[in-house]
Amino acid sequence: MLSVALRTLRTRWVTFLGSFVALSLGVALLAVMGLALASSMDAPDRGPERFAAAPVVVRGQDTLRVPTPIGDRTHELAQPRAVPPGTVTELERLGRVVPDRSFAVRAEGGPGDLVGHPWSTAAFAPYEIDAGRAPRDAGEVVVTGGWAEPGERVRTDRGVVEVVGTVPDRGFEDAVFYTDAEAARLSPVSLQLAVDADASAVRDAVRGASGVRVLTGDDRRFADADPDRDSEALTAMNAMFGTAGGVTAFVSVFVVASTFAFAVAQRRREFGLLRTAGATPGQIRRMVLAEALGVGVLASAAGCVLGSWGAPRLAAWVVDGELAPAWFTIGDYTWPYHMAFWTGLLVALCGVIAASWRAGRTAPTQALREASVDTRAMTWGRWLFGAGLLVTALVTLGIALAGAPGDLLHRKTYVSRPMLLITAVALLAPVVVRPLSRLLAWLPAQLPGAAGMLVRENAAAGVRRTAAVAAPVLVTVALAGSLLGATATLNEAKATETREQTAAAFVVTGAGDTGFDARTVDRLRSVPGAVVSPTSSSAVYVLEEGVALIRSDARAVADPEALAATTRLPLAEGRATDLDDSSIIVNEEWERHSVGQSVQVWLGDGTRRTLRIAAVMTTGTGGNGVYVTPANAPRAPVDRVDVALADGADAGAVAAGLREAVGAAGGQVSSRDEWVAAAYPETNSTTRAGFFLVLGIALLYTGISLVNTMVMATSDRVRDLAVLRLAGATRWQVLRLVGAESLMVVAVGAFLGLVVAGLNLAGMWGALGLLSVDTTIELPWAELGGVVASCAVLAVIASVAPAGLALRRRAVELAGMRE
Repeated sequence: MLSVALRTLRTRWVTFLGSFVALSLGVALLAVMGLALASSMDAPDRGPERFAAAPVVVRGQDTLRVPTPIGDRTHELAQPRAVPPGTVTELERLGRVVPDRSFAVRAEGGPGDLVGHPWSTAAFAPYEIDAGRAPRDAGEVVVTGGWAEPGERVRTDRGVVEVVGTVPDRGFEDAVFYTDAEAARLSPVSLQLAVDADASAVRDAVRGASGVRVLTGDDRRFADADPDRDSEALTAMNAMFGTAGGVTAFVSVFVVASTFAFAVAQRRREFGLLRTAGATPGQIRRMVLAEALGVGVLASAAGCVLGSWGAPRLAAWVVDGELAPAWFTIGDYTWPYHMAFWTGLLVALCGVIAASWRAGRTAPTQALREASVDTRAMTWGRWLFGAGLLVTALVTLGIALAGAPGDLLHRKTYVSRPMLLITAVALLAPVVVRPLSRLLAWLPAQLPGAAGMLVRENAAAGVRRTAAVAAPVLVTVALAGSLLGATATLNEAKATETREQTAAAFVVTGAGDTGFDARTVDRLRSVPGAVVSPTSSSAVYVLEEGVALIRSDARAVADPEALAATTRLPLAEGRATDLDDSSIIVNEEWERHSVGQSVQVWLGDGTRRTLRIAAVMTTGTGGNGVYVTPANAPRAPVDRVDVALADGADAGAVAAGLREAVGAAGGQVSSRDEWVAAAYPETNSTTRAGFFLVLGIALLYTGISLVNTMVMATSDRVRDLAVLRLAGATRWQVLRLVGAESLMVVAVGAFLGLVVAGLNLAGMWGALGLLSVDTTIELPWAELGGVVASCAVLAVIASVAPAGLALRRRAVELAGMRE
């Protein structure tokens, strides 16, 4: 049978070419994603930047460390502590101590990420003057880069300053250096010190100071701004490539298995002839498996070569798109090639195993069969797996809704759940293809002429062909609708929460990270007709189940009565006005969430407190956080002021008064509608790019697979088309019929894909309802329209082109040609 298999590869080259292309592209995608994921596991070693020339850096407590039965749990503090004054005194006895300060600066014509420092710290990078001189007075600064020249006066949110010198740009920050005294006035708190002394002596001096760290060598990089940016970039890339790789693997396996199974199903008459000639069922099966093995080995090898070409180009694309840091490149790894090769070969063999058993059972009488009507497209195995997956998807959805509806809002959940439903619907598709085709083609079939009727009957008769061609469309539409629809639905839910909770007429926000000082808050309070509620951003930490240290974003409220007037908290229990210095407002996600219970927390600076629960909010989309008073948010500056209108107050007059009050501080006054619009959540750029990467790959791959399957299906129907010609149809009528059938199949796949997307989004909508968020399902109609249109264009071209080439021969020759 091996010789028969080799001859079959030559005679049915179109069918095997389609399988080869589908498998090689699938393996290439697996190799590319595997290489990208492997390369995102490790970051290059990064040395210190701002303090590369500093002997020792002493940093105050910036990490909360809580012991648990399974080891210490840590979290970065929202309000790091300064080095204790007593420790600073000890350090000054050892040598020169330079306090470091960092604060945001906004300057007209300057970079958007300017940061201010005291001039004394410039020597530790080191920075050296290349033009002008060092600052001597409060109104003088030195800047990095070439955006300002010595002698130029620049307007900033800290006042007008004169540039008296410049230093070269070192690539890691855009800095503005003030005199030490002016920097101390602008940023009173210093979180770290540069110490010119022996490291061992410094360690002895800070011993006993809780949480204080002594940084030397490469550890001095932890004194730089955002020292964890490489690890954060790795986490983001791992999430992006992991999501893309998982979806790519699913799409590849799905399409390859479907293509190979369809290729075997096309050859029923051929297997019947072999059975008539004396071939046993085992020989038929071995022949099919040998063909799959031959195609699988060649296609998997070609896919690995193609993957090695595509991986560096993917890396360059994500770096150019700022989705990955500049240092990201594809490393020299071999395991992704092994994984891709053996996965491709395994999928090819698995894709034909079930079909080969069916082929082995082909009766000799099938050789005499002239009709192409699929009489039994659903096998017991297909029924079993399809129904099992569908029941599993529905049962797990019900369990999640009943037990933990918030889990359905997590990205890992709404990315993975569609795959289960897609597979289930694809396996059960032959059940609905015939009635669905008749339904969609009902109106065209009523039109004059036989074209509509033929489209309906051909699609309904060729159930396997219709299901196989519709499968790539189903995958793409379902993924696009589920992923983009999930993020859009979540964003709309969060925006709905913001609208419902904002009762203030105006919201005043700070210009920088220092927030509003007490004088500015007092000026806002004195505006006639304004009910002012100043709040601060902080955090609290709680140990749940004895082992999990959880951070919750907190708003520090100075006046609970004013909070009740400006914010409609989604309270499930208790009252906001009961909040005081010994209590906290939590949400239902907390392990302890009953009014009157006591809960042990750590504040934003690491202080341990026991607070009474004054009120409990609903969970919502997970962003409700907690509320405390300023006494439980130490050193958190006021960064937002909600303003309601007193009875009879004029909104215009209040707005003018608020703008005048914050003018010197550089704050922004927004109306309620402006604030809600500005606060509308947007999907993280990396997440959004990852989704579009996934969908782009899925669309590209399924588009090529759609073309392959269409070419395979059309080449198998040459005799049918010739019979239409002999019955009197013109060449253009036949081609229009083929194009219309392609559109019908795309419509079937798109409808099934919309059903899958709708079921997924309905589950998310139900979860939001259980979490007390009243929102709507958001389907990305524009993107779905683009996907369906692209599939329709590809399907028409891929079916009409080979049919047109075949119909150039005489109809009598085509009708009598062998298969």
